[in-house]
Amino acid sequence: FGEPVRLMIDIEGDTQIINFMPHRAGEQMILAASDGRGFVAKSEELLAETRKGRQVVTAKAGAKLKVVRALPAHADYLAIAGDNRKLVIFPLSEVPVMGRGQGVMLQRYRDGGLSDAKGFTLAEGLSWAMGGDSGRIRTETDLLPWRAARGAAGRMPPNGFPRNNRVD
Repeated sequence: FGEPVRLMIDIEGDTQIINFMPHRAGEQMILAASDGRGFVAKSEELLAETRKGRQVVTAKAGAKLKVVRALPAHADYLAIAGDNRKLVIFPLSEVPVMGRGQGVMLQRYRDGGLSDAKGFTLAEGLSWAMGGDSGRIRTETDLLPWRAARGAAGRMPPNGFPRNNRVD
């Protein structure tokens, strides 16, 4: 109805909203900060009963929460894209399920930080929207060059990867 969200919940004026989504029971979410640390959380553990909410991510000084995204039900891999235009893909099983904290290092950065994170099924490949308003989706199934251990720096993404480094 056009009401500001800040009237419904108590958040500080300088706090930025990252994502809004409806609660779905049994769903898992990937939470990642700009410094490349993150973890998986169950949606039930993210709910709060007060207007103040609840602190789930305790990012290090200078880091901010960057990604809050639902994981597909059958996701088995995680794709992490950095501001430095590097992509790394690793098994989702390497990321712990936590109720709160900093998480583990998902990708290392010399310059910049985390840009996006997306869970996907390796057999189906990694998909992203092509640039412009065409509505086309590209799916890359040969992901071997970008598969690495969790916490690696990664490699330049495939041709056609969005310039904004978002894997939407």
